[in-house]
Amino acid sequence: MKKLLNLFDFKQKVDYKTEILSGLTVALALVPEAIAFALIPGFSPLTGLYAAFVLALITSIFGGRPGMISGATGAVAVIFIGLILELKRNFPGITPETILNYVFATVIIAGVLQILAGVLRLGKFIRLVPHPVMFGFVNGLAIIIFMAQFPNFYIKDTTDLLPWPSFFMMLGLTIVTMAIIWGLPKLTKAVPSTLVAIVIVSALVIGFNIDTLTVAGIMKEGQTIKGGFPPLSIPNIPLTFESFKIIFPFAAIVAGVGLIESLLTLNIIDEITDTRGSGNKECVAQGSANILSGFLSGMGGCAMIGQSLINTSSGARARLSGITAAVMLLVFIMFGSSLIERLPMAALVGLMFMVAIGTFEWASFKTFKKMPNSDVIVMVLVTLITAITHNLAIAVLLGVIISALMYSWENAKRIRARKSVDANGVKTYEIYGPLFFGSTTAFTEKFDVPNDPEEIIIDFRESRVADMSGIEALNKLTERYRKVNKKVHLKHLSKDCLKLLENADAIIDVNVLEDPTYKVVADRFK
Repeated sequence: MKKLLNLFDFKQKVDYKTEILSGLTVALALVPEAIAFALIPGFSPLTGLYAAFVLALITSIFGGRPGMISGATGAVAVIFIGLILELKRNFPGITPETILNYVFATVIIAGVLQILAGVLRLGKFIRLVPHPVMFGFVNGLAIIIFMAQFPNFYIKDTTDLLPWPSFFMMLGLTIVTMAIIWGLPKLTKAVPSTLVAIVIVSALVIGFNIDTLTVAGIMKEGQTIKGGFPPLSIPNIPLTFESFKIIFPFAAIVAGVGLIESLLTLNIIDEITDTRGSGNKECVAQGSANILSGFLSGMGGCAMIGQSLINTSSGARARLSGITAAVMLLVFIMFGSSLIERLPMAALVGLMFMVAIGTFEWASFKTFKKMPNSDVIVMVLVTLITAITHNLAIAVLLGVIISALMYSWENAKRIRARKSVDANGVKTYEIYGPLFFGSTTAFTEKFDVPNDPEEIIIDFRESRVADMSGIEALNKLTERYRKVNKKVHLKHLSKDCLKLLENADAIIDVNVLEDPTYKVVADRFK
């Protein structure tokens, strides 16, 4: 029986020291991000931290990709802004506590939808994402991670830079962090350079009492990360159709965004580790984690590419690192809040800068002259849409749509017809290339109906009718020939095509032994 926990699968070699130290590093990096993402829609820092703990733990144990880290994310947090505005429009005077109950209900419903996606095995559709879209997604995400660190160099809640002494201190400590992360692996890989960098810079700041921005400084006055075990939070909302109608669209968006980001991150980690994860298993794990997060006062989330890259770059390959990160995060919340709040943001900013640099696909620049222009356009568009809108789902979906349209356009130009007339005066059109919605116009232009002889053969041996548009094009063409009393033989069509053709009985010469059996994509019948 296949074991669920790689940690206890003794066939896999697990470097326990690397896994634990990497998990500790990830936990430290999770704190400021979870706080920042919780503050986007105006939630308490603990709402984000609880979500990070629950998602990291559940997906690390049951997820489809060992080494991948999940938690509260900005892509999901932004969605709740729209939900809050919708709630305030429908329920004037709604209290923050009631809003949180609706948020928790939304996260739970989103989790149910994600589990359904996994059960229905929809995770495989992530394979439809073209490589240029993947490049664009990764590059756009790297830009987002990089740009998200800039507010730490500004006076809180303003667009003014820190005073010059504070600015240069922040910049200097950030550069020191980046230098340690870059240089230490060249000397030793005994411990993760990211953890060493955080420890050294934190020791400098705390030891010399350096006045610089800390984790406590990014929170609102009076807020803290100190808490207990995530409290049970059964959503207290009216069980009415009106409530469901308000939250369901947002739950569907949360589910979609979460799955797209998680499955794309899974693919990226697959490439880095040269292993294969399970998309459908990850869908179920993400859904289960979000359901539990909603019941344990968390805002929900999905896979985090930045934290996952920190983890894998530190050498973690098993589930232990993610479990360690989740457990250590809870330890910080329950027992180590005072110490964690003193950590300098410069150390964490430097870490995230290095993650952004490592995430960006610099090799994509070298492919500009090698890739087709259409792929370059798609990659650049997805990068820009991701970086500008911060909506990863929209960026990826638009990228897939644009890629599909460009592919259709290129294939539409490939259909051609070789014409010949035999000794009996029968004209044959040998069709090459796919007949589908994009190529129907070019297909019909190949035929000279008024001047063709009395008998015509259209041979599809080297072609395929791909969809209903192709069937309609054949119907219209055969109708044109019938109106001028000319006989048409359609050869090498599938039985599926024959059933869908309106004029089959009157005009088609069927060669049963040679006709193929492929299916036509048809969503309607005339």
